[in-house]
Formats: sequence, C-alpha cells, structure tokens
Amino acid sequence: MAGSGSKKTVITAIVGNAAVMVAKFVGFFFTGSASLLSEGIHTSADLLNQILLLVGIVRSGKSADRNFEYGYGSEQYIWSLISAVGIFFLGCGVTVYHGIHSLLNPSVPGNLGWAMAILVISLIIEGYVLLIAVRTVKQKAEGKPFFDYLRKEAEPSLAAVVLEDSAACLGVLIALVAIGLTLITGQVFWDAIGTLMIGFLLGGIAIWLIYRNHALLVGPSVPIHIREQVLSILEKNPMVDEVVDLRTRVLDTDTYRIKADIKFEGSAIAKKLSGKLKGAYAQIKGFEDFEDFAKEYADDIVELLADEIDHIEKQIKKKIPKAKYMDLEAD
Repeated sequence: MAGSGSKKTVITAIVGNAAVMVAKFVGFFFTGSASLLSEGIHTSADLLNQILLLVGIVRSGKSADRNFEYGYGSEQYIWSLISAVGIFFLGCGVTVYHGIHSLLNPSVPGNLGWAMAILVISLIIEGYVLLIAVRTVKQKAEGKPFFDYLRKEAEPSLAAVVLEDSAACLGVLIALVAIGLTLITGQVFWDAIGTLMIGFLLGGIAIWLIYRNHALLVGPSVPIHIREQVLSILEKNPMVDEVVDLRTRVLDTDTYRIKADIKFEGSAIAKKLSGKLKGAYAQIKGFEDFEDFAKEYADDIVELLADEIDHIEKQIKKKIPKAKYMDLEAD
C-alpha cells in the first residue's frame, strides 16, 4: 500500500501541474509557439496521469477481504500502467504529431518573450514539485542509493512523479532553448524541433514506466539483499538442516510474501526432547506403554516444529517488517 508521503507528493504534483497547464495554454493562445503548445500537452498528460496515480493510491489502501485476501495493494500498479500508456499515446503521440505538422507547415509565432517568461515560471513550479518528490524518495530510501532505490524498490506512483517532473523540467529547458534559437535566428523550424524532442522525451519515460509496472504486476521476487537476509535467518537456525526451496514475491511496495520448504535437523529435535525421552524410558513396561509413548512423542514433535516455525517467522518479520505473509513448511 502506498504511504501518505506518496499521496501528498502526488497531490502536490496535481496542483502544480494544473496551474502550469493553464499558463502554458494561455501562452500558446497569445504566441502560437509550437514548443509552448507541446509543453501544454506535456503538462496536460502529466496532470491526467497523476490523477490516475492518486486513484491507484486511494484504491490500494482498501483492506483485504474475501474476494482479495492479500489486499488491494497491486491496484496502484494497474493505475500506474494506465498512466504510463496515457503518457505514451497522449503525451508522446500528440506532441510528435504536432512537431511534424509544425515542420511541414511552419508559421511564425509571436510574442515569444512572453512564452519564455511563462516557461521560466513553469520551470520554477515544476522544479519545486520535483524537489518535494525527490525528498520523499530519499526519506523512504533510508540511506540506500537514490537511483537504485528508485529503479527497484520505490512505489510506482513516486517513481512516476519523479520521472514525469524530471521530464517536465527538462522539457521546459528544451522549449526555452528552441524558442530562444527561433528568436535569435528567425528560423521557425527550431520551435518544431523542440516540440519533437519533448515528444521523444515523453515516449522514453512512458516506455520505462510501462516496463516497470508490467514487471510489478507479473510479480517479481523481493530485492536480492532481502532474500539473503531471509536465507541467513533460516540457515543460522540450529534446528534447520537445509533450506530445500525458497520463493518470494512482492505483493505491493509494503508487502512481501515468503514461502520456504525446510528440512529440519532430526538430531536437534531429539536433543530438545531428550529430557522427555529419558523420563518416559523408565515407564515403558510393554508394547502398550511404548505405543502410548510413541503417540505422545509424535504429537510433541509436531508441536515442537510448529513452535519453531512460529519462532522463525517472528525473527523474519522483526528483521523484515514487509514480510507480512509467511508460508514455512517442513519438507
């Protein structure tokens, strides 16, 4: 389930992009700049996609029920995937189309000074939103390398906001350069080239987000260092002879499922029950006594294994709080 920090970051991005979108479209209306229009489309796509991200965050917070016993955490991946597809078709597709149209049918934009002023203001707002998103990711990373955490572990909504706003800031810089070159050279094609570059930038971001959310929906293993921690806890336990099979899955960014088949050490079990063995030995006078002892001893072994599995699960959950679903079995 996505945290409150992610939700606040997405809401901040929505508010900031709404203001920037209006400014860019008003600027295009008065200037006719292709780059400014592409930036308006870019911001519109970001705004729509961040609304979808917010829907995913809210829906992923629903409690588990009979229909979805592992909860609704994966909902954010679905909405993030829809968001990424929207960036590709609405953001990239429309922007590239407009750029090609501007190259083939050039028109001289006016009041480009106003366009540049609007873009500078947009850069300040979008830079502020990006700064908040980056700070949130750093807090959640808890000292882990920023880009490694963003690529492998960060909530998809946070990763999307960081990437979208990074692309937004870079897109504004591209638009500023394109408009500046148009002002300096008087060649309109620079404005159209800026539009195409912004479109390709959006396409690259969208493809990466689609790839990442696809992987999360399929169900990846937990990060390798988490898996090694689980394996270490199991192998260091004196009752464990061998970890026959260990399988893990990320159910959502705050929830892991861990399944392990364990071969327990028979001599260690016998040692723990040795006191009972010695006490019972003197009481066995015949087969019936031995049969009663064997039944009771079998129950003791089952109870001991159950207690040991509970103990191991508590150790793992203490070390890895995200390991909320455990399935440890004696092999």
